[in-house]
Amino acid sequence: MWNERLRDSWQRGRDFLGVENAILGGAMSWLSERHLVAAISEAGGFGVIACGGMPPDLLREEIRATRKLTSRPFGVNLIVIHPQLAQLVQVVVEEKVTHCVMAGGIPDSATVRSLKENNVKVVLFAPSLTLAKGLVRRGADALIIEGHEAGGHVGPVSTIVLAQEILPQLRDVPVFVAGGLADGEMIAVMMAMGAAGGQLGTRFVCTNECIAHDNFKNAFLKAQAKDAVVTPQFDAALPVIPVRALANKGTQAFCDLQLKLLAEVKGGRMERKDAILELEHFWVGALRRAVLDGDVENGSVMAGQSVGRVQSIQPVATVMEELVTPILEQCGKSFT
Repeated sequence: MWNERLRDSWQRGRDFLGVENAILGGAMSWLSERHLVAAISEAGGFGVIACGGMPPDLLREEIRATRKLTSRPFGVNLIVIHPQLAQLVQVVVEEKVTHCVMAGGIPDSATVRSLKENNVKVVLFAPSLTLAKGLVRRGADALIIEGHEAGGHVGPVSTIVLAQEILPQLRDVPVFVAGGLADGEMIAVMMAMGAAGGQLGTRFVCTNECIAHDNFKNAFLKAQAKDAVVTPQFDAALPVIPVRALANKGTQAFCDLQLKLLAEVKGGRMERKDAILELEHFWVGALRRAVLDGDVENGSVMAGQSVGRVQSIQPVATVMEELVTPILEQCGKSFT
């Protein structure tokens, strides 16, 4: 029963993504660019370009550059609150990207419809069963449930709780699990519960193909799970999306900035939306300083709690093999 369920789940994920291995690369700003994305796809997984704050022309360039490195399927992650979302969607359509992962909010019906009418599969994040069902009704072709253990912007509920809440109740579309995953054994457990595969980000940072600065990778290698902490929200008057990163001077600087902006908002000297935008700009800049410049003291070293399981720098293909081998063993020798 276990093997049969796992085989069916694995095959469903493979079929939906059009790849050999139902493993997505988590979209990480500054990191999930052409080299890492192409390497994940070449290894049989599904790479995803992190659009982040890219303008449309830069996204188009990144898609085309990725295609020069791989002929295999890959997707694009778009942030719903991007001010040029409509233009970015048009780029995805024009460049004939097969899958679009949308994060940072719920896309409106027109956006979903525009993608689907142009044969782009829409993948959305679901933080609860109620919302998951609503997203399917809105037109989601697949869902990702990402737990609190993940790196970067996170939701409030752990992966294992989300999996128990959503996987047994939602069979209409493939559901991929993310947050805290680091090895194939855990992915297999999720698939035996009904997941179509897994999404991993932290595990792919310490790979040869990832462009992260050596300081950034070394910080991962030294870290334990407890070092990846979530920044707090001090007051509901200034709602912030929690961010999980390795504790350093950068996380303290964010807390200081949040308190400063909170005082501005409460004093009527700043609009709440402007304060939230400034906080987001802080993270973008801080992440770049850490990822590309190697300033892991003052920059943001976003990492999931699975960082403690990252123990060496390897080729992406080796990481993929380590992830997939236990899954195939559980599926049975005859599965290909």
